[in-house]
Amino acid sequence: MENSSLAWPGNDNASLPIELPSCATLRSQISRISLYAFLSVGTGCTVVGNFLVVLSISYFKQLQSPTNSFVLSLAVADCLVGLLVMPFSMIRTVEGCWYFGPLFCRLHSSLDVMLCTASIFHLSCIAFDRYYAVCNPLVYSLKMSNSHVALLIAICWTVPMLISFGPIMLDLHVADVDIFIPSDVCVFLVSRVYAVMASLVAFYLPMAVMLVAYWKIFKAAKRQAKQISAMESQMAAGVGKDSSKKKRHRNTMKREGKAAKTLGIIMGVFLIFWMPFFTVNIVDPFIEYTTEGVVWDVFLWLGYINSSLNPFLYGFFNRCFRRAFLMFLSCRVCLPGISSGMELSHS
Repeated sequence: MENSSLAWPGNDNASLPIELPSCATLRSQISRISLYAFLSVGTGCTVVGNFLVVLSISYFKQLQSPTNSFVLSLAVADCLVGLLVMPFSMIRTVEGCWYFGPLFCRLHSSLDVMLCTASIFHLSCIAFDRYYAVCNPLVYSLKMSNSHVALLIAICWTVPMLISFGPIMLDLHVADVDIFIPSDVCVFLVSRVYAVMASLVAFYLPMAVMLVAYWKIFKAAKRQAKQISAMESQMAAGVGKDSSKKKRHRNTMKREGKAAKTLGIIMGVFLIFWMPFFTVNIVDPFIEYTTEGVVWDVFLWLGYINSSLNPFLYGFFNRCFRRAFLMFLSCRVCLPGISSGMELSHS
């Protein structure tokens, strides 16, 4: 999502119309080249990393599960952020100017809000899915049937579209001030109502879902850890009658505990990188839009980085994804004998 890339002047004369100044490139050539290089790497990582997730789930049957249906759709949203949003935001951030006209500014803002919100919604759906898998496995197949997963994914795309393209293209989001914005400036000044409502729907409600789901998963993981400890004590005492069955059960609980830990790290990253933006997004209209442009730029790109990190988090913490990524990067999927149904959990 994006917001003003310029500082807003104090509203001492609210009855008078305000005109934003035309853009001006204030950075030196060296700093611009450095910024372009840094942000281009981030954009490239976002596209390549998420594209690898899409390829891996689409190609390998072992990765095609209800949870990974959400991961696949999340990767599509994050990949589109890297392709359609970040390049234009990068030019605006580095140059301080908007070269693409007012109509595309509104379209870019709509895509920005929609895709970033869709990414956040998918993360909450993944937490919801893991909650049933870990805490209520007996009803998991019922709650996460193909039809229910498809419905949740449809919601993850439809609601962000409704809160972005509709209000923005119809100018229902605009700040309650008389302002003239030059064609070479692309700012996203929103009313107090839109700032609060959009932030609640796009971030705070999904965050609440994720926090509740993770807390319940964390408690279940602690309970399972105690069961594992008790089971190991029994086995050490010589209770080995059904040792193979117990071992499989123990490994299953360990995997679920690891999944809970991974989800917690993903959630922590999510909160660290998106919380600053949405906090300022709500506060700024109530302080007369006085937040500095550099603050918006930093917080906005922190949010984008979340889209860059998601595929790497899955790659580092999931052995199957890690092996699938390596196979694509080394072009091993093109070798004879490599099929989409091959086992990914072993080296």
